[in-house]
Amino acid sequence: MKVTETQIEGCFILEPQVFEDKRGYFFESFNQEKFEKITGAKPFFVQDNQSFSERGVLRGLHFQKGQYAQAKLVRVLEGEVLDVAVDIRPQSKTFGKVVTSRLSAANKKQMFVPRGCAHGFVTLSETATFFYKCDNFYNKESEGGVLYNDPDFKIDWIIEESELIISDKDKILPTFNEVVLD
Repeated sequence: MKVTETQIEGCFILEPQVFEDKRGYFFESFNQEKFEKITGAKPFFVQDNQSFSERGVLRGLHFQKGQYAQAKLVRVLEGEVLDVAVDIRPQSKTFGKVVTSRLSAANKKQMFVPRGCAHGFVTLSETATFFYKCDNFYNKESEGGVLYNDPDFKIDWIIEESELIISDKDKILPTFNEVVLD
């Protein structure tokens, strides 16, 4: 497995070793022992989530606060997305940094998003099935978010603004400067 450190402390892009032949392919998508050795992170995943989205659907930027903060290991099972992580940990040396990566069924890349980061993605292909492991359970009272088009981040979502499909809830999230963190 190839692991690339990103400009966010504790955030990694992982590329599995894929074994292909005329029958198809095989790869190990997660191995706790190898993951810990390569990244130094020791998440204990307790919840898996999956979503399906059409082209232009933007989900994010979301996070969980306090004791319900979540680290995520995300990947795409079908299609392609632009995946985005933002470091919102005030004590982090990478506070306010943004990482983007194209994740797809074809490239089989994954992103590990550590606790204390906001996360989101936009679907670039006609459809996408997005899968992620969480190291903590979802808690509605602890959810938070940052506005997807916050001018401080200058995120290029690749899809034209007029083509984005965003939930009403995500359209009214606070800006980075307005977010109250624990």
